[in-house]
Amino acid sequence: MSASQSSMSGGGEAGVRTVVWFRRDLRVEDNPALAAAARAAGEVVPAYVWAPEEDGPYFPGRVSRWWLSQSLKHLDASLRRLGASRLVTRRSADAVVALLDIVRSTGATHLFFNHLYDPLSLVRDHRVKELLAAEGITVRSFNSDLLYEPWEVLDDDGCPFTMFAPFWNRCLCMPDPAAPLLPPKKINSGDLSRCTSDELIFEDESERGSNALLARAWSPGWQNADKALTAFLNGPLIDYSVNRKKADSASTSLLSPYLHFGELSVRKVFHQVRMKQLMWSNEGNHAGEESCTLFLRSIGLREYSRYLTFNHPCSHEKPLLPHLRFFPWVVNEAYFKVWRQGRTGYPLVDAGMRELWATGWLHDRIRVVVSSFFVKVLQLPWRWGMKYFWDTLLDADLESDALGWQYISGSLPDGRELDRIDNPQFEGYKFDPHGEYVRRWLPELARLPTEWIHHPWDAPESVLQAAGVELGSNYPHPIIELDEANSRLQDALLEMWELEAASRAAMENGMEEGLGDSSDVPPIDFPQELQMEVDRQPVQPTQTPMMAGRRREDQMVPSMTSSFIRAETELTADFGNISEDSRPEVPSNMHLQPRMEREETVDGGIGNGVRMNGNHQQQNLQNNTRRVLGVAPSVSEASSSWTGREGGVVPVWSPPAASGHSDPYAADEADISSRNYLDRHPQSHTMMNWSQLSQSL
Repeated sequence: MSASQSSMSGGGEAGVRTVVWFRRDLRVEDNPALAAAARAAGEVVPAYVWAPEEDGPYFPGRVSRWWLSQSLKHLDASLRRLGASRLVTRRSADAVVALLDIVRSTGATHLFFNHLYDPLSLVRDHRVKELLAAEGITVRSFNSDLLYEPWEVLDDDGCPFTMFAPFWNRCLCMPDPAAPLLPPKKINSGDLSRCTSDELIFEDESERGSNALLARAWSPGWQNADKALTAFLNGPLIDYSVNRKKADSASTSLLSPYLHFGELSVRKVFHQVRMKQLMWSNEGNHAGEESCTLFLRSIGLREYSRYLTFNHPCSHEKPLLPHLRFFPWVVNEAYFKVWRQGRTGYPLVDAGMRELWATGWLHDRIRVVVSSFFVKVLQLPWRWGMKYFWDTLLDADLESDALGWQYISGSLPDGRELDRIDNPQFEGYKFDPHGEYVRRWLPELARLPTEWIHHPWDAPESVLQAAGVELGSNYPHPIIELDEANSRLQDALLEMWELEAASRAAMENGMEEGLGDSSDVPPIDFPQELQMEVDRQPVQPTQTPMMAGRRREDQMVPSMTSSFIRAETELTADFGNISEDSRPEVPSNMHLQPRMEREETVDGGIGNGVRMNGNHQQQNLQNNTRRVLGVAPSVSEASSSWTGREGGVVPVWSPPAASGHSDPYAADEADISSRNYLDRHPQSHTMMNWSQLSQSL
C-alpha cells in the first residue's frame, strides 16, 4: 500500500514513538510494519496481545499454543538483539482495549500492524483504526501475509474470482511481488517504565509432557523457519513432483506452521522457489522445474484461502453453494468419536487420525483421505471436521481449513463432486504402497502382509491368525460398508434436491424470498466435547458411552490395542439408534454404474493415465503388491524417523486429489491450463453439474 511505501522510503519523523502490534507475523525479516517503524527514526515498542476468547469456538488447540509460546520467545530474543525493548505482552479478553492501554501508557504517537483477512480480524482492525484515530494516533497497516492483496486480484470485469485455477493464473500473470525486506539493522528502544507486561501461560501441567515431545521434532522461530526453507530448497524440492505423494516419509516441505504464524515470509518463499525454477529451466532439468511449479501451486492455494475468506467472510460456517444448505447431514457424535479415535476399520483412515492425535501433523494427502471419509462415508457435518483439525493441527489455519473442507464437501464451485466416494483401500495402495505408514501407526496390523494391509477384512483367516489380527477384537470391522455408504449418500442427495425443489417452488409462488446465501439456516452446533477420550476401564454393557465416567488426558495417543477389546460392546451402544434414520431405502435401480477411474502416472510429469474399472484396478493393485514383509519395527522405532526431522518443515494444506479423479485443486494438474480442464470437465465449475445430477436422480 502507499502508506507502507511512504513510511519505508527513508527519512522519518523526529520524536516518533511507534507501537508495532505483532500477531501472525512473528519475525523481524520481511516484516513491513516493523521495518516502517524502524525507519521512522523514533522509538519502537513491540507488543503482542493474547485474547483467544475473541475467537469464540476457535480457541487455539494445545499444539498451536505450544508453537505460539516458543515463537514469541524466539521473537523477543531477536528484538532484544536488535536493540529494542522487551516484547510487551498482554492477556486480555478484548485485544483493542489492551492495545489502547499500551499506546496510552507508552505515549506512542503511531501504531503499525500487518493485515489479517479472517472476519474477526477484519472487524477488530477496523475498530482499532476508529478508536485510535479518535485519540489522534496515526494508524498504518501493511501487507505481510500474501503475495497480493485480495482486492488487487480481479477478473476482466473487476469482480473477484470464484475458482482457483483462473485466480492463480491471474496471479502468475501479474508483476512479481516486491522483494522481501531485510531485518532492520537497529531498533531504538521505547520507554516502558509505565507499561507493564503480563505473563502469558499457554499450557497447563497436564500438557507439558506431550509438548516436550513436540520440541524433539519441531523448532519454532523465524530463524529456524529460514533454515527449514533452505534445507527444503537444497534437498527435497528437486524431487517434490515425484515424492510429494508418499505418506510414509517426509516428502513435503513441512513449512506450513512457519507460514501460519508468520515466521516465514511467503514472498521470500515465492522468490527463492522461482529462482530455483529459473536455474533448473536453464539447465534443462524438467523434473526440477515441474517440482517448483507444483510447490508454487500449494503456495497459491494458501493465497486463495485468504482471498476466499476475504470475499466470503462466512466461508468457515456456511457452504458457498446455497443448495447444500439442504443436505441432511448425519448429526451423530458416536460416528464422530470413532473417526477421531482412529477406529473406523479402514487402516489408512485410522492411521491418519492416530498420527494427527499423536503429533499434531498430517500429510496433505492423508488429510484429504480422512476428511473425504468423514464427509462422504460418515456424512458428518463438515464444520465438525474443520473444528477438529483446528483443535489438533500444528499448522491449524482457519482460512486453509475452511477452503479444504468446503472443497471436500462439494461446497465450492470447483470443488469435488459430493456424490463420489473415494475407496480408502485404493487410496492406501496409492499413497502407502508398501504399508509402512499403516504399520507405523497401527501396530496391531504390523504383521499383515502388504497384500492385505489396506483391506484386512478380505484376508484369509489363516493370514489374520498368523499376523495376530482378530477383527472385532484388537482391530474393528469397518464401521460401514462402502456400498451401503454410497447408497446412503445417493439417498441424501435425492433428499437434498427434493428440499431444494420445494424451496424453489415456494419462491416462485411468492411464499418465500428465495434461496439466498444460506444465512437463514443456523449451522449445526459443535459437539460439547471434542477432546480425545481415553478409557482406562471397560464400558459396561448397561452403560452408554455418554453416561459412563471418563478420564480425559492431554493429546497423547491412547492405548488403542487395549481399547479395541471393548470395541464391539461400545459400537453396539454407540450405534444403537443409527437404524432409526427415517430416510427411505434407495431403490435398487438407483445404484450408480461402476465409475471409470483414471490411474495417474507420476514420473516428473503428467501422463494420460490408464482407465480401468474398480474391479480391474483392485486386481492389478493386489498383483503389483503381492509380497510378504517381515514384522514392522515398533511404534517408537518407526516414529523415530519423524521425531528426528530437524527444524521440521510443512506446506500449507493444499487439498490435492486423493484419487485418480482430476480436479482443480490437485497438484498433479498444475501444468494443465484452465481451458484444458474445462474441456475435460465442462460441468465441474458450474451449478449445472449439481442440477444435472438432480435431474438424473
